[in-house]
Amino acid sequence: MSGVLFFATTAALMVMMINSGLALVGRGSLGGRSVPWVAVGLAALAVTGVVIQLVWAGAMDALDDDPRKTGWWRVVTSVFIQNGGVAGTVWNIATLALVAGLAQWFWGGPLTVVLFAGGIFLPERIDALLGMGGPSTDPRNFAGSSGATYFLGATLAAALLLRTRIPKRRLLAAAVPVLGLAIWFAQSNGHGLVAVYGFVIGLLAWVVKDGRWRTGER
Repeated sequence: MSGVLFFATTAALMVMMINSGLALVGRGSLGGRSVPWVAVGLAALAVTGVVIQLVWAGAMDALDDDPRKTGWWRVVTSVFIQNGGVAGTVWNIATLALVAGLAQWFWGGPLTVVLFAGGIFLPERIDALLGMGGPSTDPRNFAGSSGATYFLGATLAAALLLRTRIPKRRLLAAAVPVLGLAIWFAQSNGHGLVAVYGFVIGLLAWVVKDGRWRTGER
């Protein structure tokens, strides 16, 4: 039962972030938008990682981010391999493609890449800054794209909170860090805390972006 609740709350958090992104870009505008090539590229890397796992038995051992192993590449390669079984792999790649697409349409390609990279590198460093100790709260469990995806998705909720004046949308956006903290404390669910980190970075990103727009920069 606890496992079912874990997956239910994790999925609910993702749905909230996707709905935040849809509110930002406009549901009715999706058909006329350009192909989000950053999202296509990230999803392709994840699919490639799965293919490598299928054909190379030593892929997980060589590419995961187990802190007991050495290798500078692991923090990046571990994002594009999966260890959640078939269902977890499909979920991770599908949500990565969708969230990255929404992010590219809102943030633009370059900033989406920067924010996704933040989801790869920042959680462990923020943990250290907060003095939390122990293993990172990054939910990848040494492999998987979910940590970076939830981080990126939360930036969309943060932007929605600052941008919209519609009460229902502001409530939706604000609920993302609230649920994130709740599932972190109640379940030790790292997706929740990573989403909180992404939400804070998203607030900062929107302030910078909005400031540049206000001064006429692009």
